[in-house]
Amino acid sequence: MNPQAKLIFTISLMLGTTITISSHHWVMAWAGLEINTLAILPLISKSHHPRAIEAATKYFLTQSAASALLLFSSMTNAWHTGQWDITQMTHPVSSLILTAAIAMKLGLVPFHFWYPEVLQGSPLTTGLLLSTIMKLPPITLLFMTSPSLNPTLLTTMAILSAALGGWMGLNQTQIRKILAFSSISHLGWMAIILVYNPKLTLLNFYMYTLMTAAVFLTLNSMKVLKLTTLMTAWTKTPSLNAMLLLTLLSLAGLPPLTGFLPKWLIIQELTKQDMAPAATIISLLSLLSLFFYLRLAYCTTITLPPHTTNHMKQWHISKPTNMLIAILTTMSITLLPMAPMILTII
Repeated sequence: MNPQAKLIFTISLMLGTTITISSHHWVMAWAGLEINTLAILPLISKSHHPRAIEAATKYFLTQSAASALLLFSSMTNAWHTGQWDITQMTHPVSSLILTAAIAMKLGLVPFHFWYPEVLQGSPLTTGLLLSTIMKLPPITLLFMTSPSLNPTLLTTMAILSAALGGWMGLNQTQIRKILAFSSISHLGWMAIILVYNPKLTLLNFYMYTLMTAAVFLTLNSMKVLKLTTLMTAWTKTPSLNAMLLLTLLSLAGLPPLTGFLPKWLIIQELTKQDMAPAATIISLLSLLSLFFYLRLAYCTTITLPPHTTNHMKQWHISKPTNMLIAILTTMSITLLPMAPMILTII
């Protein structure tokens, strides 16, 4: 892709995200979401492969439908209450339509079908953008409207997301699809606590972004897309592979790694809200996700003796992301002891 074009699309992505997260008026938020959608489409389809074009088409159709629903919910709310302010979403029907629209934008169950397909058809760097930056504006809108959302609906969608994200990721061999189902599962954790403590949703999103960025950039530097290629990647970058193992376990939420922090706080808050059954169910469902993370981690560190692989033993990464990967991976593994300081910040 032309560097100037890539620069324009990247700036448009940042602009759309900034407009949405800083807006108070529904029409401005909608405009920011539309700019985001239009900016990411060329990045999805830049390889001109039929699968990439299909992914871009699916993404466009889903996001257009979600944006139309969002605009419809805000107009319904304005019709009944006379308010266009995002925080004044008080009409119950409007809140339900808004929840459906944002669930469609994020890929929450039952609107998750497009997400694994789109991620599978995108390059790893675009997949990273879809999993992190593109989720920030919808989550910000959920954060701003959280007092008026329906807790029963969100809890149901959250538990279903954790269940389907775990179950459907079990038999996958494509790493991008595994990461897509992992994202759906994490969205369940964010949705379940949204009404009770929105700041924990944001904390969970930040931690998820940190760990996912580390995983995507590592896989991108190793040029790995399938489990079979991941099995032979240890000869090229052994140290990076060892760190990828720990980052994947952190993404699974195992103590004493960073990924355990948001899960711990969410379970604690759910118990305080007399929602111990929901906390128990979502904790048990996260074991499904843990299984495929362990499978990924096993394939990462497998050494297959006594067979020899055809790869040359080399320590060479062509992409200049070494320092960024090092920082992200370190943070993905070691932030748990800083939990008290993080809690005072939020």
